[in-house]
Amino acid sequence: MRTSSAIAPVGKRYRAPAPLGGRRRPVGARRGRVATAFLLPAAVILLAFVGWPIVSVIGLSFTDASGLGQSSWVGLANYREIFGDDDIRISVVNTVGYTVMFTPVVVLLALGLALLMNSPRLPLRSALRTALFIPVVVSLGVVAIAWSYLLDPNIGLLDHWFNRVGLDLGNVLENPTWAMPAVAAVAVWKNVGFYMVIFLAGLQGIPRHLYEAARVDGAARWQSFRHITLPLLSNTTAFVLIIAGIAALQAFDQIYVMTAGGPYRKTTTIVMQIYESGFTDLRLGFASALSLLLLAATLILSGLQLVFFTRREKELG
Repeated sequence: MRTSSAIAPVGKRYRAPAPLGGRRRPVGARRGRVATAFLLPAAVILLAFVGWPIVSVIGLSFTDASGLGQSSWVGLANYREIFGDDDIRISVVNTVGYTVMFTPVVVLLALGLALLMNSPRLPLRSALRTALFIPVVVSLGVVAIAWSYLLDPNIGLLDHWFNRVGLDLGNVLENPTWAMPAVAAVAVWKNVGFYMVIFLAGLQGIPRHLYEAARVDGAARWQSFRHITLPLLSNTTAFVLIIAGIAALQAFDQIYVMTAGGPYRKTTTIVMQIYESGFTDLRLGFASALSLLLLAATLILSGLQLVFFTRREKELG
């Protein structure tokens, strides 16, 4: 006698009931819509206050716009004038000089302070970190006004203190030789705490067991710093150098307050020249073209630094 096999179902196949609330959409699509909803307000703000102004500046750079009346299309005339203008050449030289004075000093000083503040044996470490970071949160304009009074030869405390030890500072901000170093020193004092914090974050990310192994092998502090700290801080150093270089190329606030570009245009930087061209001479088209060239120079400098440190990291790795 044959055994019967499983009987096949007759009629329609069984279908599980739909979940409450209807059919569920894929999780990825739903997350994408949620993410877009959150990003959309920020994207609109960026387009309105960053994207559109950049497009407008590009358009203005090809005109003789003054902000008053109609503007005319001049093509590349503004760019040709920039490369033949003696004042622009002076401002470029001053900007390069300021960058050379500011960037290496602030980076090395920030690294040294970060190494010091990272030492667990340092007394009052938290208080010292706070004291070094306080200038960062103060407006650069306020800092420039305070330092202008400190450097004043008639009422300034610095000149008084130097006179007591037999040194005469004189009117530093009116001295063509010392005016630019003075405003660069103010910028270093103002920003060194910010870069120090970035280096501190990098130092605290280095595994401690590497230093312990080096100590066991008899490595001195300098050898540990050279072969462990510096290589593992290469990305942090690249980042600090790039943002410090960009900040140097955009120097304006303390120069405008302390020297107004003087004496004899010795502290007139590119951004100061852009301000004078756009808002004093009412040459918005010329100022726009100069702004775009400064942006291009900033991007090129940042790219070169990034390529250099990337190759160096690969060589060390």
